[in-house]
Amino acid sequence: MANPNWTMADIFADEGITGTSACKRKNFLRMIRQCRKGKIDMIFAKSVSRFARKTVDTLSYTRELRSMGIPVLFEEQNINSIYPESEFLITIHGAFAQSESEGISSRVKWGKHQAMRTGKANIQYKTLLGYEKGPDGEMVVNAEQAETVRKIYELYLSGQTLRNIKETLETGGFKNLAGTTEWTTSNLRTILSDEKYCGDVLLQKTFIRDCISKKVIKNTGQLPMYLIQNHHEAIIPRERFDAVQIELARRRAQTGGTKKSAPTGMSRYSGKYALSGLLFCGECGTAYRRVVWTQHGEKRAVWRCSSRLDYGKKYCKESPTLDESPLQQAVLAAINASMSGRKVLADQLVDAMEQELAPVPGESMSLGDIERAVTELGKQFDTLLAEAANGDADEYAERFRAISTTMEELKRRKTAILSIRQEEEQISRRIHAAASAMAAATVGITEWDDGVVYQMLEKVTVLAGNRIKVTFRNGVEIEQTVDQPKRRKFA
Repeated sequence: MANPNWTMADIFADEGITGTSACKRKNFLRMIRQCRKGKIDMIFAKSVSRFARKTVDTLSYTRELRSMGIPVLFEEQNINSIYPESEFLITIHGAFAQSESEGISSRVKWGKHQAMRTGKANIQYKTLLGYEKGPDGEMVVNAEQAETVRKIYELYLSGQTLRNIKETLETGGFKNLAGTTEWTTSNLRTILSDEKYCGDVLLQKTFIRDCISKKVIKNTGQLPMYLIQNHHEAIIPRERFDAVQIELARRRAQTGGTKKSAPTGMSRYSGKYALSGLLFCGECGTAYRRVVWTQHGEKRAVWRCSSRLDYGKKYCKESPTLDESPLQQAVLAAINASMSGRKVLADQLVDAMEQELAPVPGESMSLGDIERAVTELGKQFDTLLAEAANGDADEYAERFRAISTTMEELKRRKTAILSIRQEEEQISRRIHAAASAMAAATVGITEWDDGVVYQMLEKVTVLAGNRIKVTFRNGVEIEQTVDQPKRRKFA
């Protein structure tokens, strides 16, 4: 402005915007566009770091501007980019600017990791249905949204597919986080697998690879994760949340692309019928499929091994075809048989629980004993270290080695016990859930209900001779005969 031969075009400043990514700097890009239109003849920059903090961007833009005859004057370094020999100095200063950004990023990451270790969680409420930030900064349950979350979990455990749940929510007018009734299956899958709904927070599930690319990567073991249990009020009871995670895994195991993706592979999970995800061939292991046959104008719903339907007897030779109605009656008979023996089954559950929660075989020390032993060994190590400081260190080497070996062994045993205890807690929750479901069940079921059947059964295996083996979710198995109807013969 002080030079009468120059005219100020504009000041292009992006305040508070990172210099490592040009795509987010609107004013910087506006300046480049005006240069391309011939509206700017010269650019002044305070320093290379103000122009860009990414070496590649610095070089690419200064080269493009040089090709258009537009120099960039860096005041602090006294560099004019119009001269090709200045590129070496621009590269060096650009690298320093990028290194400074990387150093700042590293310090910020360190601070976040320290906060995670101390149990501080940064919750993204913009993407979390069912919770909002309270006046004191704590997580507060949003009652209306929480009902939607509970509905999603209820529908999924009743055997509904994600697509069916999506349609149910949209038909029922349930609103998502954006306040609309449009849902996606990916959003539903995220809600069903988010540990925050049972009161926990798992930190560092994703991380940014570096401050230059800013690419978000899923953490599959590259960095430690931090689990904070009972962090806030739960919307979904832990037992129900665990049941949903087991169901998610079970459905993933059944998925196999297309019908003919493998001769004896699984087909895609379907929630239209309860038996679609439960009925399997005892000969080849393939899922059974419902088909409707028409013979002489008479329609007949049957269940057939998918391998037999797609490949004939090439892979599965003897699996029977089962009419739907007798098959359902046989399954109901097995369920009612289990209900009549609820007292015996309850005793079996108690025995199973006692066996699962028994002391670890071969382990005589408790966690408290191990902690006390490690503390005592630590004191011995410090005392020995003080003695070795005034004497010959070689004389104490063997004793140091013995203490260190013992401490490592105790830590290993502690880790093993904690791992087993965690597995026992999960098993205990499953057994309690099965016992509760059995206690709440009615005396007998007379009519087929897809939702009830799906929640009670783990698997139904079709055996030879029109027999089925019904496996309940508590591990109990009952065999039942399917009474096939006699077919009329047509001339």
